[in-house]
Amino acid sequence: MITQRQARSLIRKAVKRVPEGEEIRHLNIMPMMDIMTILLVAFIFQAAVGAAAVNAASVDLPSSVTQEPMPEGASIIIISREAISVEDQQIVAVHNGEVDPSKLEGGALGVKIPALTKFLSAWRKSYEDELRAKGKPLPNVPELMIIADRTIPFRLLWQVIYSATRREAGYKRFRMIVLKRE
Repeated sequence: MITQRQARSLIRKAVKRVPEGEEIRHLNIMPMMDIMTILLVAFIFQAAVGAAAVNAASVDLPSSVTQEPMPEGASIIIISREAISVEDQQIVAVHNGEVDPSKLEGGALGVKIPALTKFLSAWRKSYEDELRAKGKPLPNVPELMIIADRTIPFRLLWQVIYSATRREAGYKRFRMIVLKRE
């Protein structure tokens, strides 16, 4: 058996054999800042995607019996109880099933939503430019898919369709997305 004195002696000898390392005189925080920047960008992106998912999730769809395949290259517009969104970007706020009269062309009696027409026009132009750059053919008839809550008043749906059919936006075909059958 080893005594306590012998154990301490062995420990001191072992400590003396280990060479002393360099002292840390500064801390390099650049790698940590890089990681934090990457995390910040990831969190901002996730917040934006999550907000769009919440907007689409708040839509209560009506039911249907038919089922058609989703068209390729159609723009998607979501009309929820809170807002009108195109491709995950909120365009106009909705309150009590109506767009604020100041956002309508012609005030409270107006039908056209200029902000929506302008956005759809720019969106369609950028999509067609992208197709031309890839050498793909343009769609014969531009198509807009409408996802609307079942409680949305017909007037609001009509305002959206009217705004999309204006010459600037140029959409001519519309599809409503509904549940198959409850």
